[in-house]
Amino acid sequence: MKDQPPLLEVRDFGLEFRTRSGTVHALEGINFRLRKGEMIGLVGESGSGKSVLAYALLGISDPAARVTSGSAFYGGMDLLKSDESTLSDLRGREISMIFQSPRTALNPIREVGLQIEDVLRRHASARGPDLGISLKQHAVQALREVAIADPERRVNAYPFEMSGGMCQRVMIALALACRPGLLIADEPTTGLDVTTQAAVMDLIATLARERQMATIFITHDLALAAEHCDRIVVMHAGHAIECGSREALFSSPKHPYTTRLITSTPHASSTIESLLPVPGNLPDLRRNDLTGCRFLERCENAQERCRQERPLLDLNDEHAVACWFPLNKVAHV
Repeated sequence: MKDQPPLLEVRDFGLEFRTRSGTVHALEGINFRLRKGEMIGLVGESGSGKSVLAYALLGISDPAARVTSGSAFYGGMDLLKSDESTLSDLRGREISMIFQSPRTALNPIREVGLQIEDVLRRHASARGPDLGISLKQHAVQALREVAIADPERRVNAYPFEMSGGMCQRVMIALALACRPGLLIADEPTTGLDVTTQAAVMDLIATLARERQMATIFITHDLALAAEHCDRIVVMHAGHAIECGSREALFSSPKHPYTTRLITSTPHASSTIESLLPVPGNLPDLRRNDLTGCRFLERCENAQERCRQERPLLDLNDEHAVACWFPLNKVAHV
């Protein structure tokens, strides 16, 4: 996989929001690569910019958003410079997204089968090899692939007639109906019980592996990322601050923030005393005097250089860290 050219390459990406209370410097200097068949995790606290990045890649950012720098090449095409018509054709066909709340994302007054048919109809050329069957049969097949029992009956159901786990499976069926090359899963297990959460993640991982689909998994749950992702990008306050393989990141985290995230994550041998929270809060991203490293005010190792200069991730390094004074500690989830 390492020898493959990247399917998606994001370089020095920056984005801000113009609001009445000031400009929010939401993302700055984001760098990462994603190869075909690989699952990469975007992890970090709420407000670190994970979902904002996903929306920007799809071209569905809030109208107040403005890209300030960088590029995002998907299959050789810069998504950030593509017009709306091109992006509209890509969404659902080449790049799909599973949103956080399926009950909000699904149309409550439209049968789930018809919603899948809408996607297939919009991207008729991407239905797959069985073009002779009807759209409804395609929808039934899509529900069957995500392990929904009795799909012939469920295809006529409304979202309010289904459980949270089943609605999430419908969302997955919608996202994968046209067999995209890239799937963005934004907190796909939010609000689900532990058993259903495991089933949904296993389903996404299995389908991604079978179809050699690249996947961006957005989560604040380090344990889930450790279980399913090949590589992980740690985000903090709009910066990508560490990127590496799952094994390297959890066995030897280099950024103080990553270490704190790991020590605050419960595992089988955890005690209350061993769980160490991340100190402080995210900085106000409307400030015009944001420090070079946005973790500075929460970091016990900070020095003056951290205030003046922004450290960058080196994409050519298999385990890269954006820190002037990286750690060499060993930690485990």
